[in-house]
Amino acid sequence: MDIELFDFALPEELIAQSPLKQRDESRLMVIDREDQTIEHKKFKDIIDYLVPGDVLVRNNTKVIPARLIGTKVETGGHCEVLLLKQLEEKDTWECLVGGAHSVKVGSNITFGDGSLTCTCVKVLPEGIRHMQFHYQGIFLEVLERLGKMPLPPYIKKQVEDNNDYQTVYAKVPGSAAAPTAGFHFTPELFEKIKAKGIEVVDITLNIGLGTFRPVKVKDTKDHHMHTELCEIDEKAAAILNKAKAEGRRIIAVGTTSVRTLESIYGKYGEFKAAKENTSIFISPGYEYKAVDALITNFHLPKSTLVMLVSAFMGRQWTLHCYEEAIKEKYRFFSFGDSMFIYGKFDYSKAMDL
Repeated sequence: MDIELFDFALPEELIAQSPLKQRDESRLMVIDREDQTIEHKKFKDIIDYLVPGDVLVRNNTKVIPARLIGTKVETGGHCEVLLLKQLEEKDTWECLVGGAHSVKVGSNITFGDGSLTCTCVKVLPEGIRHMQFHYQGIFLEVLERLGKMPLPPYIKKQVEDNNDYQTVYAKVPGSAAAPTAGFHFTPELFEKIKAKGIEVVDITLNIGLGTFRPVKVKDTKDHHMHTELCEIDEKAAAILNKAKAEGRRIIAVGTTSVRTLESIYGKYGEFKAAKENTSIFISPGYEYKAVDALITNFHLPKSTLVMLVSAFMGRQWTLHCYEEAIKEKYRFFSFGDSMFIYGKFDYSKAMDL
């Protein structure tokens, strides 16, 4: 499909620059994709749309301070390095490097007081480099001291507290971006959800370039996602398979949860304990197999995330809902408001909606 079919005009003042102090006071657009109706609520009202037996699936990845500002040893030039994914080789990461044209195999970069350095060991296209890091002590502790939270470029200032760019259930370190649909939950809201008889399941997808890389091709079929590591453990797989067999709803919190669930279920025909890379790209024409309902934020124009949502409820209806959100002055993107999409859906008609 033509990438322009997923474009929309967004006033800059609707791009949220900071989180709300009370997370679940954010706004919630509730969308019935079967009847094509819209309701305007607060996020804390989501409990009214959940029923006993539902399974709420959340991505428990934790953002690391993956943005490093350093100096090229050979030239003295400024260099920014964003850690995307840890590789199997010891202390080696796939990174997005600023000014990468001058970073060749063997190039060295130093950070802070020199207690952290890295060496380029492999050159890949689009500014991607494999960098081997050298340090003393524990790597994540060094990152906490020298790194910054990798906020998206549309957020103009750093967060005062790193926890503002984490979900309250973040647990597994390794992401270069947050699963932002989960920002709206509080511990108190989860207590109410569990008390109502809704199961909460944790899975993991360490978010890298695949999720937020811009689409640069004219036709969506030519876009290729970068791989990201995802994991479902045996306990989660058993709960999800039981729910699927009993016809209970599986509700994904965020697009990364969607990609993990659809990737594993699509590959094996069931939910299975697995830890593997995924490069699944969901766009209109894709028929969801694992997920019955979705909680997600409002995404960038022409992004893979808008395409994923469009595949879930139809492209035209998605853009209509976005127009409604703009008219009602919802807050957009990472620190913005969210939508809950539910209801039965005829995928044979998805391309017409």
